[in-house]
Amino acid sequence: MTDPKLSIVIPYKQRLRNIKVVFTSLLEQSLDSSEFEVVVGAMEYDPQFVELCREFTDRLRIVSVLTAEDWNTSRARNLGIRHATGQVVVVLDADVALAPQALSNLWERHYQHGQNVCVQGQVFGYDEVIDGEVGDDVEAHPYSVYRDTFAELARSERASLDPRWSPAHASAFARFPWAYVRTGFMALPAATIHRHGLLLDEGFKGWGAEDQEWGLRISRTGTPIVLGQDTYGIHLPHARDFAAQDQSANVTNRYYLAKWPRLELELALAFGGWQEADRQYPDAERELARAGAGHRLGVVLGTVGGARVLVVGALLGDERGDGPPAVLDPEVNALLGPDARAYEGVLPLAGFALPYADAEIDECHVLPPIARLADRYRTAVHREAERVARKTLFAPSAVPA
Repeated sequence: MTDPKLSIVIPYKQRLRNIKVVFTSLLEQSLDSSEFEVVVGAMEYDPQFVELCREFTDRLRIVSVLTAEDWNTSRARNLGIRHATGQVVVVLDADVALAPQALSNLWERHYQHGQNVCVQGQVFGYDEVIDGEVGDDVEAHPYSVYRDTFAELARSERASLDPRWSPAHASAFARFPWAYVRTGFMALPAATIHRHGLLLDEGFKGWGAEDQEWGLRISRTGTPIVLGQDTYGIHLPHARDFAAQDQSANVTNRYYLAKWPRLELELALAFGGWQEADRQYPDAERELARAGAGHRLGVVLGTVGGARVLVVGALLGDERGDGPPAVLDPEVNALLGPDARAYEGVLPLAGFALPYADAEIDECHVLPPIARLADRYRTAVHREAERVARKTLFAPSAVPA
């Protein structure tokens, strides 16, 4: 096969029964199998996986890149992307089976004329994730079950089955399209990936946020993010440890926020998601502009006498090239010293959400501009400051009510 239309990239580890169903769904595509390849980034050496691949290689071109490393979703996807030869890279989870028309619709409606778009495929059935305590037998469904489901879905209204397609999320998607990127099933031209170095960030060590962050970098290249037309799949049920997942999400979201300190991400983390961030964004911008009297508000981290000290509500100037914003606030100088080069970090964050672990900071100072914010924003800053710091000090005009 030379220059296939599509490369289906699948990250894999210990999902043997799931990936067998996924391979079967790829066999049943209306797009001829000569038009696409399957590239698996497998983060284990498993003879059973290799034997499973042999069952399909007479009908599918499967390329597996195997490595015995700790599981890292971004690393597994990148292994596959680096070895993909197709015109379009289709990232697919090892637990998402595709409808028979999914790949042909993806190509014909979004890519056959060389379009540069990032397409999100619909995925149904995420509510079938089962608490890990019930055991792995939840995975053992024959493909015939999903064949019948796909036949039913082909006749039904599908817009409400994946929330991203629903009218309730339309405004948030228009404002923050990258926040709706999901690597369970999505596609991007290989040329765009190579031109901009768009691999996933392997610094995300656990569950959550790596797909949104990838979506943000994709969006910043000027590549439109669109919702796919009749390109859909089914999420296969499997066990998952929800408590561990939530803990992991807290860590990865803080990594995300430290890398991209943006108001919309703060709002989403502090107020319950992207719909709420969309509703509050214009008001929050006005509130912050008023509280800063024309200056941006930010947080500054430094060390004083061996203690890590964080200042929230500092007045900031503009970014200096690729460096952090300039610190304009004399109170920061008084607290952390006048040498800005000694500051550990300057981030343009209001403080609604902070990229620090619980009690990671020895002392947090909340400056007067925070007191000028509306109650819900001021309360969010106070709550987050008290979460990250062992001791929180409020300026006289910023004392909590």
